[in-house]
Parts: sequence; structure tokens; C-alpha cells
Amino acid sequence: MINVGLVGFGLSGRWLQAPFFAIHPHYTLKSIVTSQSIDQEIFKGTQQAKSIDELLADEEINLISICSPSSTHFAYAKKALEAGKHVLVEKPMTATVEEAEELTALSKKVGKTLMIYQNRRFDGDFMTVKRVIESGILGDVLSYEARWHRYSPILNAKPWKEKVSPGNGIIYDLGAHLIDQAIYLFGIPDSFDGEVYTQRANSNIDDAFHLYLNYGKVKVKLSASLMVKEFEPRYAVHGTSGSFIKKGLDPQEDHLRAGYLPGMAGFGYEDPKFDGQLTTNLAGLEMKGTVSTFQGNWMELYNNLADVILNGAEPIIKPEEIIPQIKIIEEVQKHKA
Repeated sequence: MINVGLVGFGLSGRWLQAPFFAIHPHYTLKSIVTSQSIDQEIFKGTQQAKSIDELLADEEINLISICSPSSTHFAYAKKALEAGKHVLVEKPMTATVEEAEELTALSKKVGKTLMIYQNRRFDGDFMTVKRVIESGILGDVLSYEARWHRYSPILNAKPWKEKVSPGNGIIYDLGAHLIDQAIYLFGIPDSFDGEVYTQRANSNIDDAFHLYLNYGKVKVKLSASLMVKEFEPRYAVHGTSGSFIKKGLDPQEDHLRAGYLPGMAGFGYEDPKFDGQLTTNLAGLEMKGTVSTFQGNWMELYNNLADVILNGAEPIIKPEEIIPQIKIIEEVQKHKA
């Protein structure tokens, strides 16, 4: 059994992580650093802690999961590793490449697992896009576009979200997922370019970006904005034989916030109205149709993390894979409009 200490009980801690730890047979959610009350009906026996130091002093806790503000990720992860704990840290892993490299080296030195919470690799829409690409039905991929837009003109009620600080801003938030997915699909780009900028009135942080990754023949475009009211397709992939267009957004977050738990009927299944549209040429036949979206399954990350800690399995998300992502973000941040 892996005893978990969770740092932070906001969106990620309360809704995206705690429910998975609570129902997974290999985890016990022992303590949470939070000022909020903990629902004992859902998180039976979970204790309230005042600080990460309290978790680190608890010899029964094996794993520290860090869901606190982005600017704390490096310091908290470092303290946890030095205390001999395994670590799961929310994205962004760190604000800088230097910090990411230090944590990666430290995890190897102390012999503890360091995993980054790139849960969006296990979104149903992304897994569907990945399978379509790998099937070869599009031929050789020429272009890949991924967008994550929202319409949020009002500044976030959480002050830290709007504060200029290390790891803050949309490219560290939504961009970290889009870049991770692109690198997961195509590897490290030959070159890249882009810019971040601010669109909302009275905003101090970047809230929009566009990014271009060059893979030679394959061109990748990534973008996100908090000021888009009418959404474009989330994914658009074009190849020598066809195209795949996918709208919608994986529903796991919405399901969790509505009170559903992983494993419940319908959990992670997207409305069929968002099924992707495929147009291709197969053996000389022009074909059009829909592709059913896979069930989203963030539990895969938790299954693998448990397997790594308990059985020494190969991690599916390695910290050294995240370092190129941080490098891209750092460089593009320099081109703030």
C-alpha cells in the first residue's frame, strides 16, 4: 500500500487527483495540506495537515503529490525527494530547465520516483487522435494542429493565478499539456518558434499563445487563448491520404466535478456528437465517416505510478522527457508581445 500526502486541495488536488487516490486499491490518501474541510464520506480517514513539512515528517507516507501553486513546485518537490519520498508533481514540473534538470538528477541520486502529472496524455480525444495517426489511415502526416481555448474574460478569483511568478501563465498551464502531447506524438522538434501575449483587460500575465514546432515534413501548430468564445476544432490532422478533425474536450474533469468517480457508468465517455470526422482515401476509395472517441482514462497514470513504486516498472512519464517541454516554454516566454 502506498500512503499518499497531498499538498493542495484546489482544482487539481480536490477533483483531478484525490478521487483517484481514494478509490485505487494500491493507495491510501493519508493526509492533505489544506485549510478546507475534508469530506469524510468520500475521503474516509484522510487527515488534515498544516504544511508539507508535516507530511515529510510522517514516516508512514511514501508518496507526496504536489498540487500547490506552480511557483512552489520546484522547492516542494526538492524537499520531498530529499526527505526520501516518491513525488508526483503537477505540471508545470518547474519554471526553468535548470530546476527540471536538478530535480531529475536528485530523483536518480536518492532512488525515488519523480513523475509529472501529464494526465492529458490519457484524454479520450487525444488517445483517439494518436490511434488515428498510428493506424496510417491518413498516410504520412503533414500537419498537426491542437488548440485549447476558453472564454474567461474575467480575471481568476484565485490571486496566485493572476500573479506574475515563476511557472505562471497560460503557456505553463494549458501549453504544458499541448506541448507534452506533441512531443509524445512526434518527439523533440528540430526547431520551434512562437510568442505569448496578453488579451484580457487588466491582466498582468500572459493569457494567450501560439507556437510552431518544426519536424521537417511535419508541421505542428499549438495555440490557446482565454478570449475565444466560438471554439475551433480541438485537433486537426492532415496527411497525404486524408484528414481527421476532432472537436470537443475530454469530459473527465467535468465528470469529477459533477461528483462522478472513475469506474462509474459513463465516466470518461464523451458525447458522441463530438466524434471525430475522418476523410481519407483507402485503396483508391474515397471515404468519409466518424470515429468514435475512446474513453478517457487518467487512471492509467495512477496504475503506472503504483507499478513503478511497488514493482520497479518502467514509468510512462519520465522527468527527462519533460525537460525539452520546459525548454520550449522558457524560450517562447522571451518573445512576449
